[in-house]
Amino acid sequence: MVALGNDNSTLRLAGILLCYVLFVGILFGQANAVHKKGVSILFVGNSLTYYNNLPELVKQNAKTHGIRLKYDLVAKPNYAIVDHWAEGKVQKLIAKNKYDYVIVQQGPSSQNEGRQMLIESGKDYKQLCEKSNTKLCYYMVWPSQTYYHTYDGVIKNHRDAAQLNDAILLPVGEVWKAYFDRTDNFQYYGPDGFHRSLLGSKVAARVIVEYLLKDKK
Repeated sequence: MVALGNDNSTLRLAGILLCYVLFVGILFGQANAVHKKGVSILFVGNSLTYYNNLPELVKQNAKTHGIRLKYDLVAKPNYAIVDHWAEGKVQKLIAKNKYDYVIVQQGPSSQNEGRQMLIESGKDYKQLCEKSNTKLCYYMVWPSQTYYHTYDGVIKNHRDAAQLNDAILLPVGEVWKAYFDRTDNFQYYGPDGFHRSLLGSKVAARVIVEYLLKDKK
């Protein structure tokens, strides 16, 4: 005699397992699609961006999180974001390439002139990014060791600019200062007391990826 109850239980179990397999397959397919698409970034800045090839370090760090990252770089010595805007290249790149993120950087900007550049020129970048469905990010840097006393101004001006322009803040400089205050060890600075050491560059890349990952959640 066939036990119908047992057959029904077996069918129910088989159905549950099939649903589970299909659900996992869908999730895997979605995750795989995101992985294949990857993330694209435009870096805009000066030597504090291109020194030690920071964009490539960001790419390598992202890879450890399973993220395929591609980037373009527009950076020249001593340039502020307003200087890049005046040349016009960044506008063409943003409009043409449809980046996920545009990461802008200029000098420490602790004084009023630098603050106004961050805020006012940042508005121009923000408006263009919105048209291209791109997110604007501020890469917060740091003062030289000689002007370490201006550090709080650097942090405040970058935070204010990001908030006023509804942009993502990548607080590398703030993370550095927390480490310096805690350890009294300034190894993130390079020999010139301003540009990054290789360790400082790796920390900067880690912070950038960490905060971009927070945005993607």
